[in-house]
Amino acid sequence: MHFDPALAAQDAFSQSELELGSDWDRAVELEETFSSNAGAIAREAYEGLLALAQQYPNAHSFQAFCIYITWQQVTEETIARHFETGLKLCETYLASRETRTERDVEQIEELYGSFRAGLGLEEEDEIQAEFRKDTPKGGD
Repeated sequence: MHFDPALAAQDAFSQSELELGSDWDRAVELEETFSSNAGAIAREAYEGLLALAQQYPNAHSFQAFCIYITWQQVTEETIARHFETGLKLCETYLASRETRTERDVEQIEELYGSFRAGLGLEEEDEIQAEFRKDTPKGGD
């Protein structure tokens, strides 16, 4: 990996405050619980963060944050469900045409490949080919 997902998660989370509005305090509480615990307590907080993300599909920084922490979940508990969740989150994020940072797109594309590889899906499919084709190259 060419970046640290934990640092990327912190950065994306800090950019999420305006996106979440009145739910920001809840997100902070869940993130603090997730970051300072392990096991069932951390998993509960993680699930709470994902549930919050479903309420804010256009909160791109928060969506990116959830992808990054899903990778953290994969490293803590390497099970197919986390890889599948990461794959779905990445596909939704990458399919969106809303404002996203180029850095997040590149990092999430890298994680997308890692989630796919973790599930044994290393061959490029239509969605991945479309993302690659639509990604601007050069000085644009």
